[in-house]
Amino acid sequence: MNSSTLIWRRNAETMNTSCQEISFSFPKKFLPPVFILVFVVGLAANGWGLKSLLHNWKKLGDVNVFVLNLGLADMLYLLTLPFLVVYYVKENTWIFGDKFCKVTRFCFNLNLYCSIGFLTCISVYRYLAIVHPMRVMGRLTVTHSVIISVLVWILVGVQSLPDMFFPKTSENRTGDCFDTTSDEYVEDYLTYSFSWTLIGFGIPSFIVLGCYGHVIVVLCCNNNIDKVLKQRSLKLLIILIILFSICYIPYHVLKNLNLWSRVLSKQRTCPRWANGVYITHRITRGLVCLNSALNPLVYLHVNEDISAQFRQLLQRFRQAAAQLYTNTQPLLTSFQNV
Repeated sequence: MNSSTLIWRRNAETMNTSCQEISFSFPKKFLPPVFILVFVVGLAANGWGLKSLLHNWKKLGDVNVFVLNLGLADMLYLLTLPFLVVYYVKENTWIFGDKFCKVTRFCFNLNLYCSIGFLTCISVYRYLAIVHPMRVMGRLTVTHSVIISVLVWILVGVQSLPDMFFPKTSENRTGDCFDTTSDEYVEDYLTYSFSWTLIGFGIPSFIVLGCYGHVIVVLCCNNNIDKVLKQRSLKLLIILIILFSICYIPYHVLKNLNLWSRVLSKQRTCPRWANGVYITHRITRGLVCLNSALNPLVYLHVNEDISAQFRQLLQRFRQAAAQLYTNTQPLLTSFQNV
């Protein structure tokens, strides 16, 4: 056996060892608690927000149409989370059929990119209202917002539809429900994912960045703008920064990086960082679904009525807590004396 063969074998053994270190058990422990938390908080918050919007339907403004659609997209995804919890609890075994697996993954993508789309629309409307108020006064109506919302649903649906044609199961193991696809088609999926990221996330992100960059300049340089409007705009900007920096940016970066590591592994070039990327990607997979629990924050800073209702709710909660403390204090004191 010559030296080149020995070197090739050592490299192959190193690559195989590196590939076998992937911690596939990590999602089973991490994702179910996150999904349960998001389901409970998101369902309560979005349900309350949508109820408040529908209660004030006659006052529904142009921006609130986007907020309504944002809540509907969240509810659509939240209803699929119990099935994913069962999937990970049962050791990555999907028992609800291949078609419903694809529907579940489709709902996740629909929620993710519709959320980004409607947040972008809200940002553009805020930008126009602050930077070009005279030009858009009376021109942007609820009808325009409804038409734009329908277009967002259609565009995101068209972008997400190819994902359903990729296999979500493995030939070697029954019961899988991949959020991307099997290794046989991972190269094609990486190309699709990269273009999807550019169109569905990259372009909207630049639009949001450009809009709020200009808004900040106008707010800082113009003292004639109402202080309440300034505060609401800055708070909404902070919410968007949190959503993009915690939920959206890490997920898209790690998703494509993880797909790339799978392509390299398939080519017998197992990167040593594959395990770290896989675990981090699973963490971002949990973080990105937090957008369904964080999106209701947008309700509070876009709709004044909902914000007022939320403050009243907090005030009642504080009063109830203070009353409970007052009533239990004598009882605690008597126990201490005993």
